[in-house]
Amino acid sequence: MIRTGYIRPGSRIPSENDIIKNYGVSNTTARKVLQEIVKGGWVTKIKGKGTFVRTANIINRSATKILSFTKNMRQAGLKPSTKLLDKKIIDSGKSTTISGRTYSLKNPVCKITRLRIANDTPIMIEERYISLEFCPGIEDENLEDSLYDIYQSKYNLQITQIDQSLQAIIIPDGLNEYFGEDYAIPGFQVHGVTFCGIELVLEIEDSIYRGDRYQFSVQATP
Repeated sequence: MIRTGYIRPGSRIPSENDIIKNYGVSNTTARKVLQEIVKGGWVTKIKGKGTFVRTANIINRSATKILSFTKNMRQAGLKPSTKLLDKKIIDSGKSTTISGRTYSLKNPVCKITRLRIANDTPIMIEERYISLEFCPGIEDENLEDSLYDIYQSKYNLQITQIDQSLQAIIIPDGLNEYFGEDYAIPGFQVHGVTFCGIELVLEIEDSIYRGDRYQFSVQATP
């Protein structure tokens, strides 16, 4: 039914009880069916909501290498684009805590909110707080372009390190409209700090990635 489009992307699939009732199978068989299609990547299971057909293939993002959204999408064979939702200069600075350590940006800071898109599908909504100490006048640049390219070409800054923390969430109802969905979407909330030198904080990130489209991979060595 999923393959033929009878159950469309984003739609809830039959529950375990529905499968038992409709097909006359045991609860063990029905449970195994649901487990297999979850493992196969056909659906996303959301606690307290149900199980829904995935809207598209999963995009893999390595958490162990510095990679821009644009390059990540192109590597996945997708066409990336960006929509600037808001930009402002704030005088309060910005701080975030990652792995128990607090990082701060001095004021003033340029705050931007962007919707990141792949093949016309909204994938991520991000807030970035950019140091105007390192990037004066960046608010006048085309902020729908790659920030990494702007940092390098205009300010001669190289990204040296990114520290991030990831938390699994259900995307709040108020943000669902940006993703064009009317059902609960799992997500990753990512807090990050970008450095342009030893202890030199260039930007702070607060982003939400679609959990039904992303998976993060980590490589660890002894």
